[in-house]
Amino acid sequence: MEHPVLTAIRRAAFTPLGWFAPSPDDKVPEGARFVILIGNAGPDMFRRFARERDPARETMDEWTRDTVAQLARDLEARAAYPFDTDPPWPFLTWARRGGAGHVSPLGLNIHPTYGLWHAYRAALLFPVAFDLPPPAAGPHPCERCAEKPCLAACPVSAFDGTRYDVAACAGHVGREAGRECMSRGCLARHACPVGQGFAYAPAQAEFHMRAFLAARQKA
Repeated sequence: MEHPVLTAIRRAAFTPLGWFAPSPDDKVPEGARFVILIGNAGPDMFRRFARERDPARETMDEWTRDTVAQLARDLEARAAYPFDTDPPWPFLTWARRGGAGHVSPLGLNIHPTYGLWHAYRAALLFPVAFDLPPPAAGPHPCERCAEKPCLAACPVSAFDGTRYDVAACAGHVGREAGRECMSRGCLARHACPVGQGFAYAPAQAEFHMRAFLAARQKA
């Protein structure tokens, strides 16, 4: 799908992950008539972040605020972030509203193209509606996946199809026994066959795992 706004988002190294014209039930900020969800899928966004900031010392959230704020100004939009409010904005609900996938057995959103290898960094809120047909999420890939290898791949069985044992996951990743998870990223994600071409490179995977552990320590 080509559109000047989508092209501008891609040029800024973000991926348009879904879009929709909201209704009152969608609980978007007041005045928004069109929502485009943006984030990472593949390496481009992380590469830009690593060029502009020191991943060993700075957070992606701060860089996201700065970068998306400028993009929003350029596109005459406002920005909402998944990490800026308590309670947070319902990004996963918005994602499914915008044709960006389904809920996987891991509880993560599974995108029809990017699988589990994507993340929402912001929503661009426009005061006017665009003539963009909504993306189609397509059939739920997990319903056709009989073996569900994602549920068996975690070394500490943090996923059982109904819940995520965050403490078990973080405890394992933070120990020497969890070195593979730290360096490669979540092994349950790697087990999913959808979107494997967008799996995080080691530097990106370890950055996100370290950020996950740091957030757990602050909680």
